[in-house]
Amino acid sequence: MVKTKIGVLASGRGSNLQSIIDACEKKEILAEVAVVISDKKDAFALQRAKKHGIKAFFVDPEKYSSRELHENAIVNILQQNKVELVCLAGYMRLLTGVIIEKFEDRIMNIHPALLPAFPGTHGQKDALDYGVKITGCTVHFVVEQMDAGPIIAQAAVTVLENDTVETLAGRILEQEHKLYPKAIELFAKGKLKITGRNVKIKK
Repeated sequence: MVKTKIGVLASGRGSNLQSIIDACEKKEILAEVAVVISDKKDAFALQRAKKHGIKAFFVDPEKYSSRELHENAIVNILQQNKVELVCLAGYMRLLTGVIIEKFEDRIMNIHPALLPAFPGTHGQKDALDYGVKITGCTVHFVVEQMDAGPIIAQAAVTVLENDTVETLAGRILEQEHKLYPKAIELFAKGKLKITGRNVKIKK
């Protein structure tokens, strides 16, 4: 069986990247991480990639006069490595149409809340502040609007009365590490069909 080639964009420690690498190496999903790209020179995600023999690139946004030119450089790396699916794993830059149009319906992100509730960079804190009893994580396809693409999969996490942002984030992260590889596997097997805002999972 042919493995789906994944390109991962990450800005930080890359724990979701690690969960994807592990699932690939254990043959739990029909995919392989072909390349990891970061906008941060010291991102630990790059070290994780190198440890597993995966190509790792730092693409410095300061070297480009616009977001579009920066993304063109990223697209070139993705295409050179024959990437079929782009996965955002803690990538802290909002994508423009440059990448999104080149990889339409082939970019995934994971968000630490049950979208459409609590989009943005503080999903766990927002859930606590709002007083919800259940939150979780969402894997969705990426569009130009932040955290607004069609939802692929979600996992629920109960909010405990004594939760802090850190404890809640930790339990959500555990679910992220399970959910993201499952969503990738569905893509790799050709089981995802986007119809408007809905993502249908084929039998």
